[in-house]
Amino acid sequence: MNYVIIMPAYNEQDFIYSTLQSIVKQSVQPTELIIVDDNSTDNTISIARDFAQSYPWIKVIHKASQSSVHLPGSKVIQAFNFGLKLLELDNIDIIVKLDADLILPSDYFEQIILEFNNNPKAGIVGGFAYIKNKDKWIKENLTDSEHVRGAFKAYRKQCFIDINALQAAMGWDTVDELLARYYHWQVVTLKHLKVKHLKPTGANYDKTARYKQGSSFYALRYGLAITAIAAVKLASKKNKPLLFIDYIKGYYKAKKEKQPFLATEKQGEFIRKYRWTKMKEKIKKSIF
Repeated sequence: MNYVIIMPAYNEQDFIYSTLQSIVKQSVQPTELIIVDDNSTDNTISIARDFAQSYPWIKVIHKASQSSVHLPGSKVIQAFNFGLKLLELDNIDIIVKLDADLILPSDYFEQIILEFNNNPKAGIVGGFAYIKNKDKWIKENLTDSEHVRGAFKAYRKQCFIDINALQAAMGWDTVDELLARYYHWQVVTLKHLKVKHLKPTGANYDKTARYKQGSSFYALRYGLAITAIAAVKLASKKNKPLLFIDYIKGYYKAKKEKQPFLATEKQGEFIRKYRWTKMKEKIKKSIF
């Protein structure tokens, strides 16, 4: 199976060299890697261009963003979609969205391809994120056993088409999986694939990002009850309980402003039903 990578990059000079090294050393290399420099102010683009000179399947393009504010979701997916426009997808089987601050195992994409080949219902596949804690690499606490982190998502092309690509809004890496399931695709996480995440999630986000999380719960059509539960869970994972208040404020702000949804009403019904089902399953496991 052929795969392509689109890599949005913004001020990643400290990490992108290691990321690209891990890609060029893959046992199965991509058909194409498009690096979208999202108006970086450091040496990100020059490092990327050095690699492109040695590997003809690497392309580097520059995107002049109108805003320098770094918010989760919208900016990175705008850059991704900018690169997506340059792809000819006719002979491509897998589309990968990859961040520029990762180190991948050398057989990462070989294993991803194997999963897609062996499981025709696999729509989204990925490994697990690990961060460095002193001298050890430990699993990132935001990692969920049934969720592929947005930093390294591989999509079967038909699944990507079914979910109507990626939406440039916070919550994109949740709604993509929910819609994949809505269209009867599976989201597969491979525990043996350990991805080293070099930069903490959200390290460069603007402070207003904390309200965006609540607005994304609204956009996903969670409703207040599921939003409250999700807000408690996320704030707890981040070990910042007061974030719960910000998330609820963000939810009500989005509701008051009638911000656009990321799913149709019918899809929203499926999403709420799916969320309640998963919550009940987790409660049963904890009891029994």
